[in-house]
Amino acid sequence: MLATDAETLKRVGLSDAAIGALKIADATALRLLEAPLYERPILSNWDALQDYLRAAMAHSPVEEVRVLFLNAKNILISNEAMWRGSVDEAPVHVREVIGRAIQLGATAIIIVHNHPSGDPSPSSQDIRLTKDLIDAGRHMRVTVHDHVIVGSQGRSSMKALGLI
Repeated sequence: MLATDAETLKRVGLSDAAIGALKIADATALRLLEAPLYERPILSNWDALQDYLRAAMAHSPVEEVRVLFLNAKNILISNEAMWRGSVDEAPVHVREVIGRAIQLGATAIIIVHNHPSGDPSPSSQDIRLTKDLIDAGRHMRVTVHDHVIVGSQGRSSMKALGLI
């Protein structure tokens, strides 16, 4: 219910005040889940990252792409929602991801997106994008640690699946 958009909540009869309270609770919960991600290396804080990603993205009705930019010690520099798409795709531009990493001084990234269908299995497009990011990043000294796909039925890690 927290992730439901305001228009849908209004259609089911919630007042503006109730919708506002839900949206404040949603934003607060996400901030509480995100805060620990900045405190220590992200790769040693994987459970906290997974909890945050599930809350932030698993129930979105459209695909969203988020990139986590990390420094040389794998500490989170920036967590950026970069694209929103439709129910089954979101455009991702490799040059923009790598360019932003360079701009931030990031040495590594983790790309994350959701599947509104709920199934977190990677598609052939997801695998191709990951390989393109790895290739482009290699030339610019930006490592792709993982590509995580989040859905209401769980999450998948391309690294854990042996695709990276």
